Amino acid sequence: MRRALARSSLVPILAAIAATTLSAADDPLFKASFLTTGEFTGGIEGPACDRSGNLYCVSFREARNIGRVTPDGRSELFVALPEKSAGNGIRFNPQGVMFVADYTGHNVLRVDPTTRAVTVLVHNPAMNQPNDLAIAQDGTLYASDPNWKTGTGQVWRITPDGRCHLESGDMGTTNGIEVSPDGRRVYVNESVQRNIWVFDRATNGSLSNKRLLRKFDDFGFDGMRADVDGNLYVTRHGKGTVVKLSSKGEILREVDVLGPNPSNICFGGPDGCTAYVTEAKSMRVVQFRVDRPGLEWSRWKR
Repeated sequence: MRRALARSSLVPILAAIAATTLSAADDPLFKASFLTTGEFTGGIEGPACDRSGNLYCVSFREARNIGRVTPDGRSELFVALPEKSAGNGIRFNPQGVMFVADYTGHNVLRVDPTTRAVTVLVHNPAMNQPNDLAIAQDGTLYASDPNWKTGTGQVWRITPDGRCHLESGDMGTTNGIEVSPDGRRVYVNESVQRNIWVFDRATNGSLSNKRLLRKFDDFGFDGMRADVDGNLYVTRHGKGTVVKLSSKGEILREVDVLGPNPSNICFGGPDGCTAYVTEAKSMRVVQFRVDRPGLEWSRWKR
């Protein structure tokens, strides 16, 4: 069994990563362009990068397929999920194992990176529609779980051995979810209510002290991810932008992503400073350069 990485050991790692910045000679920042050319459906979602910089998204040609996209935009089928399953959020652990929120099967699935075998990490009929995933350094997963019909939602904590705990059952339509760089907070947004909440995260992974980080007056939310400084990049579904927020909820900038319905975001590229956004109307992946590396990219540097 792999031991959890102590929080104190993250300090020198994050300090080293923090030295990564882009020079003025690099690609223009925060200017979007298309990466893929149209082999995904309108359900394109769940972007996540592996150690080699390949990008994975759901709904490649059909809902149960996960596609792999190379850094130069070439797409291919990576794995087909079981019948009656459909993927949404994707995350990788530090060992390269893929986890997929299966919103039709009430599952979180596990995909072996070598054999591509698909197994069930957890199945729970009390789940509405597992939507997006976040992962802590110790391997704990958090799943947002909206009920779109009733405008309600839940948050689940899933241990590496597949035990499932309901952390919050009285929320709005939970969607984007992320763990802070120091592992001490979990952020969750509500698409319809347009709230972003923050929880304190205990050493055992449990959540408490829910409080409002930021409320917006228009448009919806979808996926969100953090950079190594703890800033949040949140997709604004219906507005066609990604908004960058500080860890205190301050708006730092907003990026046009070339389509009205961005569904999720991740970070990759050789330096972690390329943001990949799935845009549902164009059914493509959009990319833009940022000034600081994404948190998930830093996982491959440890």
